[in-house]
Amino acid sequence: MNMITSTQSLLKYDNPELVNKNTERISPKPKVRPLKVSSQQPAISGPVPPPAKPKSPSSDAIKQQTEEILNAILPPREWMDNNQLWIQRVSSMPCTRTDVIHLQEELDLKLQQRQARDTGICPVRRELYTECFDELIRQVTINCAERGVLLLLVRNEIRMTIDAYQTLYESSVAFGMRKALQAEQGKSDMEKKIADLENEKRELERQVNELKAKCEAIERRENERRQVEEKKHTEEIQFLKRTNQQLKTQLDAIIAPKN
Repeated sequence: MNMITSTQSLLKYDNPELVNKNTERISPKPKVRPLKVSSQQPAISGPVPPPAKPKSPSSDAIKQQTEEILNAILPPREWMDNNQLWIQRVSSMPCTRTDVIHLQEELDLKLQQRQARDTGICPVRRELYTECFDELIRQVTINCAERGVLLLLVRNEIRMTIDAYQTLYESSVAFGMRKALQAEQGKSDMEKKIADLENEKRELERQVNELKAKCEAIERRENERRQVEEKKHTEEIQFLKRTNQQLKTQLDAIIAPKN
């Protein structure tokens, strides 16, 4: 059977373990045997011995407690392969200074291999630094569980802040898109209104030209009629003047005494 391995991560994991379908993931609590108390207590004779000092927790108990805290802070990874469930827990091995240096070198190498951006928003860089921070939490938790829990709170607060900024960014992008669509719609409406106004302007200009042509035609007709009327009036005046002169001459001839 080939060993199943998951994607390489900066967070250090133990070897994957095969979990049977009938196997419970959470180990049952150990049964506590009831203490048998005798109804007749023996008489105490002699000096009372001092109370026994509490035993310090063994290394196995400390290791088990550390593993439980690690599994709570950094949950194990699970995946299915050929209808078989595999589980991979984070490593509980203490780290050394060499491990920290190797972690930094591996981080720099992965940033270079995956071509992460040095500045600006980069999902790849964020993913790698998140894995590196989880590895640091693992290393610190092994030495001091309380310090690891505190770092977990810091990590969760950072994630909440980033998620809030991401939500704000997405909402601002959506708002900008809506405004852009509204502006585009308003632009098309304004262009249509401008086209309608230009058509109306051309129609009004055509009507103005027609009215001007009518006015010019009316003015020409009126000028021609006025010229005709003036000519006729002038001729009548001249005719009347000639008639008046003739009548005056005749009257003078009648009135004048004969020699």
